[in-house]
Amino acid sequence: MYGGITLSMLFWSLSFVGYKVAYRYFEPMALVFLRMVLASFFLYILIRLTGQSEKIRREDYGRFLLLAFFEPLLYFLGESYGMTLVSSTTGAVIVSTIPLLTPLAAFILFRDRITWIKMTGILISFVGVCLVLVGRDLKLTAPPLGVGLMFLAVFSAVAYTGVIVDLTKKYNSITIILMQSILGAIYFLPIFIFTDLKETLSIHFSWEVILPLLFLAIFPSSLSFIFYTGAIREIGITRANVFTNFIPVFTAIFSFLILSEPFSRGKLLGIPVVLAGLMLTQVSLKKKLPV
Repeated sequence: MYGGITLSMLFWSLSFVGYKVAYRYFEPMALVFLRMVLASFFLYILIRLTGQSEKIRREDYGRFLLLAFFEPLLYFLGESYGMTLVSSTTGAVIVSTIPLLTPLAAFILFRDRITWIKMTGILISFVGVCLVLVGRDLKLTAPPLGVGLMFLAVFSAVAYTGVIVDLTKKYNSITIILMQSILGAIYFLPIFIFTDLKETLSIHFSWEVILPLLFLAIFPSSLSFIFYTGAIREIGITRANVFTNFIPVFTAIFSFLILSEPFSRGKLLGIPVVLAGLMLTQVSLKKKLPV
């Protein structure tokens, strides 16, 4: 389970780099819509091969619609346009604020108790994130619009976790993410037609163009969500979301290797700090579990 959620964070971190590659060929809404369509096909085939097909109960239709409204619709509207304005690492550090907001949401929605040890571990991990991503002048510069759009994604992700908790008690992970992808594609279809259809029809498709799209559809949009949903079922939304602090760490590494972004001393110092905060949170919570 921990290996699965770590892989989900690895794939999500690569998505920030994948955006920069895919944007060479696709406009933001075209990329999201095609990503959702391909993810839906992939998940449908996976369900047929694994025999995990489930019937959706009528009373849950509204909840699935709300789930897809928060993510992928609002989340990708914020992230897709935000990532055209900010760097990979800046986008990742904003996304890493999700676990700071999740405990508050869990308290409001589910009366999940917020302990000082839990908050200490989260804050230590976030300090490590900041060390990874800020420069020597301790400034993180980005256009305000880009920052605002990325925070739209953050708040949407927090709301998404609040909706998905009950669904994980009724359905398996693949069913939930398949419904999320299908409804997401339906939500994005009119936006895609209105904004990016004309430009997309003029694209000369080749493997160089298709591969980053396939990667985003199969790994971040499908497998990551499956692993993440399973983790929510097993360890809860607060503990699962703490793992999002891995995202900017992985992103900093891959941005250096793939996009040649600088790898500073702060990043070398921040990585173990992120891991220390994550371990503190997990250990402290495990002690509270019944034996």
